[in-house]
Amino acid sequence: MNAFRLGEVEARFADLIWANAPLTTGELVKLCQQELRWKRTTTYTVLKRLCERGIFETRNSVVTARLSRRELYARQSEAFVAESFGGSLPAFLAAFAARKKLSPDEVREIRRMIDSWGEEE
Repeated sequence: MNAFRLGEVEARFADLIWANAPLTTGELVKLCQQELRWKRTTTYTVLKRLCERGIFETRNSVVTARLSRRELYARQSEAFVAESFGGSLPAFLAAFAARKKLSPDEVREIRRMIDSWGEEE
């Protein structure tokens, strides 16, 4: 299993943490009761699982993010391209563009991104 792949419920839970961190485990339990209708044990179980996967951490009953939302989804995307396209970003883009016509604005943005990466070298 990809450590950075989140299911729908895990993603909702993670979004609560990212939006409110740092927060105490007690605050998280209350938030999950209100937003997700979870019991304390469910909150602790999912938190432990995501901490073991290196996404969040708890120290002295304070929950913080080890990875930002953006970093997590970047890693998730990298894993998808590696697993599905042998790590080839051009192969992924070709497959994506074959099914979804890119708008002129999207093409310009992709070109801008590629050009800016070339400048970093």
